[in-house]
Amino acid sequence: MRLTAITVAAAATLAPLGCSRTGSGTGQPSPADRRALLFQPEHEFWSRPAPERFTISVETTKGTFVLAIERPLAPKGADRLYRLAQAGYFDDSRFFRVVPGFIAQFGIPGDPAVTQVWKHRAIDDDSVRTSNVRGTIAYAMNGPNTRTTQLFISLVDNSRLDTQGFSPLGRVVEGMDVVDRLYGGYGENAGGGIRRGQQGRMMAEGNAHLDRDYPQLDRLIRASVNP
Repeated sequence: MRLTAITVAAAATLAPLGCSRTGSGTGQPSPADRRALLFQPEHEFWSRPAPERFTISVETTKGTFVLAIERPLAPKGADRLYRLAQAGYFDDSRFFRVVPGFIAQFGIPGDPAVTQVWKHRAIDDDSVRTSNVRGTIAYAMNGPNTRTTQLFISLVDNSRLDTQGFSPLGRVVEGMDVVDRLYGGYGENAGGGIRRGQQGRMMAEGNAHLDRDYPQLDRLIRASVNP
């Protein structure tokens, strides 16, 4: 899917504002800039490091949970997550892969135009500095240096993933019961993981496809970096 001329023009028009309105390293983009930044992956906003520690509140249709992220655990992953959340990347998306006794995965936007910008923008791997135990969050990937925007929360002790290079960057510190209640009746069928190669339609059609064909999926309403 190609970006429309209107979308590209809007992004170009707002390009100079990204720096002035986002402020210093922890500055929050203005509502106008958030959308534009999602279409400007080369903007310097995306290269700024995250704070050493920060929390993200994730509002869902089952309630709210809080992630505590520690940059020293996975610096590259933490930087990407911090900026994605600030830019509203996850807002109005779906928990498309919830496998009871394994993981809850998210990170594909509801808007396929945004997906097309980010689906191949991988970051290099971080070393595995802590284990994938219950409640930790890590990036999904399909081999070395393939992490993009998809993340999963471990619903159980998944320490067996440590040797495969999945590097946790934090964990759920409030509301793990909310994560446990996310709808998992579709299992792998609503798109599955990156390695299953079944995400093409979800990436091409976004929420329109998921809401029509998998209507019980829980929604990620908003992911907000806390002050």
